[in-house]
Amino acid sequence: MSTKILLLEDDLLFGESIADLLEEEGFEVTLCRNGQEALDETFKNHFDLYLLDINVPLIDGLSLLKELRRANDATPTIYLTSHQELDTLAAAFELGAEDYLKKPFDTHELIVRVHALLRRSKSKSRRCAGDLCLDELHKCVMMGDKELPFTLKEYQLMALFIQNVGEIVTKEMIMDALWSPSEMISDGAIRVYINRLKQEIGSERIVNIRGVGYRLVP
Repeated sequence: MSTKILLLEDDLLFGESIADLLEEEGFEVTLCRNGQEALDETFKNHFDLYLLDINVPLIDGLSLLKELRRANDATPTIYLTSHQELDTLAAAFELGAEDYLKKPFDTHELIVRVHALLRRSKSKSRRCAGDLCLDELHKCVMMGDKELPFTLKEYQLMALFIQNVGEIVTKEMIMDALWSPSEMISDGAIRVYINRLKQEIGSERIVNIRGVGYRLVP
């Protein structure tokens, strides 16, 4: 399975040169020129690493990562930025970035940091609840040797259960993980996703705590 990298860079020439460099290293690169395009790509594909500029059109790099982390997307992230302000860099780490490089940077250093971060992420990206294993690096859920055919929202919900195995997952936690605050979500919509998970892992694995939420049985 090839390692997929999303590169957000609005300077086309610079972005293409970085993409070419990464592809020579064997990575599969998706180059996006604005934050909205990058966000759309994260809904369509699972990535192993994000390389994000900050000052890009439509959705800036900081707001993009904030939205992704709010959606329970823990994909490791490196900022490639011309920003020098400590407050901006501190905000990037506060949002969940793992590293940054200030432009202009040495391309060899970029490759070294990319490989190092991917190694660290791979070692800590898998957590299990019985025979259910969450692979946060590849954004999938395994049941034994079988990858479960989940949509993005189903994956996010299953991830929430595995991360809180044995504990009550409230309806509020589910709404926060799967939808934005502006969306009006009914209990019926939540039940649709719960039932979808039960179809794949067995109805006895998710227990309904009446009036409160649900609990995953390991």
